[in-house]
Amino acid sequence: MPRQRFDAIDSLRGAAIVWMTAYHFCFDLNWFGWLREDFYRDPFWTWQRTAIVSLFLFCAGLGQAVAWEQRQGWPRFWKRWAQVAGCALLVTAGSWFMFPRSFIYFGVLHGIAAMLVIVRVTAGWGRWLWLAGALAILAKPIAEAAHAQWPGLAFLDAPAWNWLGLVGRKPVTEDYVPLVPWLGVMWWGMASGQWLLARRRAWVEVRLPRAAAPLSWLGRWSLTWYMLHQPVLIGALALVRRAAS
Repeated sequence: MPRQRFDAIDSLRGAAIVWMTAYHFCFDLNWFGWLREDFYRDPFWTWQRTAIVSLFLFCAGLGQAVAWEQRQGWPRFWKRWAQVAGCALLVTAGSWFMFPRSFIYFGVLHGIAAMLVIVRVTAGWGRWLWLAGALAILAKPIAEAAHAQWPGLAFLDAPAWNWLGLVGRKPVTEDYVPLVPWLGVMWWGMASGQWLLARRRAWVEVRLPRAAAPLSWLGRWSLTWYMLHQPVLIGALALVRRAAS
């Protein structure tokens, strides 16, 4: 089946890119000392992070629904997966340099790499994807409550098990996107994509205005943008600070 891209999905992913870039720019301003914000506890910032990650993972699920419908083969899947996994390792290395005490060992790209495999394998679940997604999301508060009742579950707080997300306390890391609850969001993205393609195809095939073209372009190059935007932003701000000193 010929491969088709949908501008609506690319533009939605592009909107997430713009939002993420603005968020990271503010984070960098704070890191350089030009803002005084608490990005780790202030709900204004923590809820934005949750929304941005959710939008990215939902779009990833939509993309997998398109790939499934177009019968994307495993060789193509693994090629894209290797790009994501490789970039995740680069993020770990870079964050170790900048934040040695809180480096990223299972952030959004690590999570996406793991979730892509699971979502691909379960793509044939159909309507059960909705239930699976709900269970994955509900597993987070259930795990937190279980930790309070059974101290023996403390082993799940060890780094070796953090990728599951069944923790009683969040690990010290700059970015943390484990399977629970985030796999649920990608499952819902897959379920939504399958429903749209089967029942409301015109919604994803809609012709967008020309003004949306930049968002669509960003959506197609999301991984490249993700990897480059922070080095560019941090480098530019470092030059500004040096010029002003």
